[in-house]
Amino acid sequence: MPIADIVLDELVKITGTEEVRKNPDLALFDEDVLDSLGAVELVVALGEAFHIDLSPAQVDRKTWATPRDIVADIEKRIQPGKIIAP
Repeated sequence: MPIADIVLDELVKITGTEEVRKNPDLALFDEDVLDSLGAVELVVALGEAFHIDLSPAQVDRKTWATPRDIVADIEKRIQPGKIIAP
């Protein structure tokens, strides 16, 4: 399964809306689709899904502003041989 599909599946589960899949540029926090607690849940879910060390301190609202941003960030983090600093 592509990385984007896994990220979006988790995002749909946490936000409860398919809009995150339909609109990759949806402003998650500005539109109140995702809140701080949901962001923490997403960090945990994606860390487990991709077997990566990911903590809430490593992401912020700007980094994960849209579904597209989240997918891009996760793709960078799991790119073979690439280390992402917090």
